[in-house]
Amino acid sequence: MSCFLSILVNDVCLLLAVAFFTLLERKVLGYIQLRKGPNKVGYFGIFQPFADAIKLFSKERISLNVMNFFFLIFPYFSLFLTLVLLVFIPSWGGTFIFSYFSVFLFLCISSLSVYSTLFAGWSSNSKYALLGALRAVAQTISYEVSMVLVLMNCVFVVGSFCFIYYGEFQNCLFLVFLLLVPVFVVWLITVLAETNRAPFDFAEGESELVSGFNIEYGGGAFALLFLAEYGSILVMSLYSSVLFIGGLGYFSVCIFFGGMIAFLILWVRGSFPRMRYDQLMSLTWKSFLPFSLFYLFFSLGVVWIF
Repeated sequence: MSCFLSILVNDVCLLLAVAFFTLLERKVLGYIQLRKGPNKVGYFGIFQPFADAIKLFSKERISLNVMNFFFLIFPYFSLFLTLVLLVFIPSWGGTFIFSYFSVFLFLCISSLSVYSTLFAGWSSNSKYALLGALRAVAQTISYEVSMVLVLMNCVFVVGSFCFIYYGEFQNCLFLVFLLLVPVFVVWLITVLAETNRAPFDFAEGESELVSGFNIEYGGGAFALLFLAEYGSILVMSLYSSVLFIGGLGYFSVCIFFGGMIAFLILWVRGSFPRMRYDQLMSLTWKSFLPFSLFYLFFSLGVVWIF
């Protein structure tokens, strides 16, 4: 019962963090573009996320002519996957769900997000939504290859598939400083692609796909997809910190650096334009894949020697 309450409290905290993260994003983009951002609803715009949530969830529900089960269920499924990923992040008392193979569980659950995007776009009965979903699926599957290879570098260095041991291993030295700085850079770029963030936001290319895979969703359903997308950004930022910059031994440091990585994602959005799709695919298959494989054998050799 206490474990369930802990998971519930942390999921609620994640949703609140998403609300204020959207405010932070609009403020950061505003100051990057030399404007104020939201500043009318409450002091410094602090209540703007709640006003947006009330507006979205109070909108009239618009149904398609051909309604199906997948169109209704996959916004909830997308948010559910994001909340499930949160329970494997180490905390002061251990992980909420302890497993010796939590790295594998993380990969399995994160890869399921492909299905929510695919079926949400396919079931929308719109060519724009379908094209956005297909592009997102190809992008996510391609960058999952480099993500797995980067994780294998960490597994070889730490010698465990459990996130708990990553924190214990980094009590003396953070993993990012232990021959893994180039791997950390590849990981950050892969996180941008996996979460469909600029400059890799092809699933929601407004200039050519109107709004991408979520074009037919409005009101509460769109809010759920929105929460899932921004929740995955925060969760992946925390995983980045757990893997490379702390973990169980330095949980407060892990939270701090997770916030810095999330801020870096916003900074990248305000600084770089969207890439071409062929450049996106060439980056992972022609650059990240050979580099990750080479560095994997390099890390294995160093660990074997020492």
